[in-house]
Amino acid sequence: MLFLAALSPILWLIIALSVFKMPAFKACAVALVISFIAAFGFFGMPLNDTVTAALEGTALACWPILHVIIAAIFTYNLSVYTKGIETIKEMLNAVSTDERVIVLLIAWGFGGFLECMSGFGTAVAIGASMMASIGINPVSAIAACLIANSVPTAYGSIGLPLTTLAGLTGFDASQIATYATVQLGAIMVIVPFLMVVVHGKSLKALSGMIPICLVAGFGFLIPSLTAAYFMGSGLAGVAGSIFSMGLIVAYAKFFPIKNPEYEIESPEEKSEITFKKGLIAWLPFILIFLFLMVTSKLVPPVHDFLSQFKTSVMIYTGEDASLFTFMWIATPGTLILTAAIISGFVQKATPKEMLSVFWRTVQTLVPTFITIITIIGTARIMGYSGMTTTIAEATVAATGLMYPFISPLIGSVGSFITGSATTSCVLLGKLQADSSLAIGASPNVQAWMAAANATGACVGKIISPQSIAIGVAAVGIRGGVEAQLMKFGVKIYIPFIILMGLIVYFGQTLVG
Repeated sequence: MLFLAALSPILWLIIALSVFKMPAFKACAVALVISFIAAFGFFGMPLNDTVTAALEGTALACWPILHVIIAAIFTYNLSVYTKGIETIKEMLNAVSTDERVIVLLIAWGFGGFLECMSGFGTAVAIGASMMASIGINPVSAIAACLIANSVPTAYGSIGLPLTTLAGLTGFDASQIATYATVQLGAIMVIVPFLMVVVHGKSLKALSGMIPICLVAGFGFLIPSLTAAYFMGSGLAGVAGSIFSMGLIVAYAKFFPIKNPEYEIESPEEKSEITFKKGLIAWLPFILIFLFLMVTSKLVPPVHDFLSQFKTSVMIYTGEDASLFTFMWIATPGTLILTAAIISGFVQKATPKEMLSVFWRTVQTLVPTFITIITIIGTARIMGYSGMTTTIAEATVAATGLMYPFISPLIGSVGSFITGSATTSCVLLGKLQADSSLAIGASPNVQAWMAAANATGACVGKIISPQSIAIGVAAVGIRGGVEAQLMKFGVKIYIPFIILMGLIVYFGQTLVG
């Protein structure tokens, strides 16, 4: 009975989102109520502790999570308003006339960059619409973006899923980011090849593309792993996507790929993009990268100075209570927002215009606010009351030492249901850590298993109905395409999730 009570919020979300097709913000609000009743009624959690657990979850949701989301989406929306994104689009389209190269550049390189900067569907929406606008088959464009998004999802919104996961499980953020990157390493190398094959509908599409696919894959993996180890999750995916995109451009320029079968007709009239115009268009993203790098642990004087500006308060009233700290300046949301405002002035946007864009951004994100606040409140109640421990013990009893193999599958279920790797990590990350503890894993293996939730969530995004719907809406197509894309996605999802399970299972001996 206790197991069913502990599982009730998760079961509700599965039914509400998959069967009833209920909006996430409504389903998650109900899940919070269910977790409250289960914790108080079945697990004997004092009323005051239950309320303050939810309040601590609300604090975590607002700062830094929602702070990052608002800043990231505002940066992108401001770039759209100032037409900077149009300049970026033209620059990318000018690299090659080969469809396969364009797919790699936009869906893999630039899409990865967008995912790491803002997340929440922007990579699929923008990437698919950009490719469709230059003549690439819309369905093929969405499929390419869904596959490409299977890697950078863990690093979305400046590493939000991984930093959130680290915060909820208590592991070091750099360790979680490094382990996640190692687990995703094989997929990082495979995905560029798979994208080309899927787009060309044949292995023959790889003709002349193998070197650039290797460049794209390893160009993402090596910088990501390096940044994750030395700087944490905030810059890992950003570094990988930037280097990969740069290497794709360089390869396409020095070793032009031309195949009549995949040739795209170039527009007769091309606007001239000067270095200054290009620099101004890219300025928001350049500043974000620089600010995050300078304030990271790579530059201790700056990092340590800014880290002084913080406030620590006690929110939760239970036995496991610890201080909750608000970092006011040395936090990604503040740095991203600062970069966006500076860039907005350079791009000739007035304060009134920026305020208008910011307000529209906040208005469109209200459902997201409710979703994040209620789901993290649910996770906090489940964690403090012992509900996640109960689920972990039952899961381990059923799977035994084979649990590591299914841990990515559990993470993928979370992102499939909610459409968010962050939400999956919030909902199931602590469960993964508790399960690894239950099988007697070392602290390193516990962190390895926690990271598996994020990497499994990446794979689950391929078949997430939310991601598919975003892509379809972005390119404006109708007629049962969602079912077609879901069927296609499952064919990619199954081998990927098995591969992730094998990597996590056998990899635990290396980190343990």
